[in-house]
Amino acid sequence: MDRPDLELVLAVRAHGNLAAAAAALEVVPSVVTKRLAALEARLGQRLFQRTTRRVSPTAEGETVCERATALLQGFKELEAELQERQSEPAGPIRLAATLGFGRLWLGPALADFQARYPRVKVQLQLSEHLPDLAAEGYDGAVWLWSVPGQRAGQWVERRLARNQRVLVAAPAYLQHAGMPQTLEALQQHACLTVRENGDISQQRFDLWPLRKEKDKSPQRIRVQGPLTSNSGEVVRDWCLGGHGIMLRSLWDIAPQLASGQLVRVLPAYAMPDADIHWLAPWRAQTPKRIRLLVDFLAERFRDEPWRIKPGPSARAAPRGSRPAR
Repeated sequence: MDRPDLELVLAVRAHGNLAAAAAALEVVPSVVTKRLAALEARLGQRLFQRTTRRVSPTAEGETVCERATALLQGFKELEAELQERQSEPAGPIRLAATLGFGRLWLGPALADFQARYPRVKVQLQLSEHLPDLAAEGYDGAVWLWSVPGQRAGQWVERRLARNQRVLVAAPAYLQHAGMPQTLEALQQHACLTVRENGDISQQRFDLWPLRKEKDKSPQRIRVQGPLTSNSGEVVRDWCLGGHGIMLRSLWDIAPQLASGQLVRVLPAYAMPDADIHWLAPWRAQTPKRIRLLVDFLAERFRDEPWRIKPGPSARAAPRGSRPAR
């Protein structure tokens, strides 16, 4: 069967008689009659029952029509994609992203993408809560974790980069409190916790689920400390000020680790729960500008540019294990 055959059977089913199908195909009725008879003879199956008043598909005809619909849609999508490749991408892209990552890493990347494709217009909305992408008209989101409960038929997800949350402290804190040598020793230290996504007075974020990087074995440790905030930036500032140990994403503290302002604590452990993902509502055909953007971001973040080697001051961090105040 070729494309004209597929269009023929669909026209006959849609109009219910050969004369109307012929008009839709812009041929005379005799052509439709001959082509349909030749197709049925070639397949060895009767595709339509004919009466004086109506033509209706047989069970075999329904099967052929269903397949014909899918095949013709595939032809259309292929043609649209090939035509799109010949033209410069253009149009709006509306995105959502988490506040910190969006400002530090995604924003500069989007500026570079737009400079590469000047006819694309990017709109970025930063938020701590993932919006209803489809209902609110977003093309997608760059988010720090996958969305639980999402259905494969409703969402498209792609991991853009791996990310870890790691334990860090300022050298000044470690000078007077000592470097913890075990997870259990964290319980004697001032740990700075972030309480996000809810009422600060009702949620507990003092249980850190960590994983040993060497054998991936999970560990949980309950921590305590005098300072807690729903703002990760505030907690980061406290940590830089020497007030305790925090658990923070590598992408957020890369410059401070590189300069030695912060030092890894218990570097064999991390919390690998915050990979960077592309999330988007499912659509039958994704516009070229969106495909190009996702590939651009995947390439941009593929090597995890926030993984910077620590500076000399970080290597000189104290190694003692005196208890915290």
